[in-house]
Amino acid sequence: MAKHSPRIVGGSYRRTPIPVVDAPGLRPTPDRVRETLFNWLTHFWGASFEDKQVLDLFAGSGALGFEAASRGCAHVQMVENHPRALAALRQLRDKLGAQTVRIHAGDAMATLARMDASRFDLVLLDPPFNQDWLPRLWPVLPAILAPHALVYAESEQPLLAPDGFELLRSDKAASVHYHLLQFAALRK
Repeated sequence: MAKHSPRIVGGSYRRTPIPVVDAPGLRPTPDRVRETLFNWLTHFWGASFEDKQVLDLFAGSGALGFEAASRGCAHVQMVENHPRALAALRQLRDKLGAQTVRIHAGDAMATLARMDASRFDLVLLDPPFNQDWLPRLWPVLPAILAPHALVYAESEQPLLAPDGFELLRSDKAASVHYHLLQFAALRK
């Protein structure tokens, strides 16, 4: 276990510790950042989480996805490819009895390619840094986003909104920049 032990900040699973395995590139989103994100979501969604479909594409410790489930989101799909992280995610899901959480073992890009019928209201992107994940993801995300969907992204540097997205909020904690964007399909 890593020395930092995050906890679920709010909702029905509040104060539950989140196990963190030692895996390359895994950096759980700090409690304070998750609290800020979910305050933003509360504002933009009018505190209505119960009908939201969420994709946590680089689940890692599951801090973001379990926070969404704790707040009452209808469905949370987590994607992770590290075997120990997957085991920890499944163990925490089972411990919580989080029936709205589904965990998929696999690569982010391959998983996105198979999700043609899915429409998510929120996509959580916390990919490993310094691997240029976000530029590869922006072009393929619109196929799985509901109209006006929100995308949360963490990065090693500030982001400019890519085509088809509007930057709603952004902030920085230590060396992590975090952003909330809204999908707005391009008009032709």
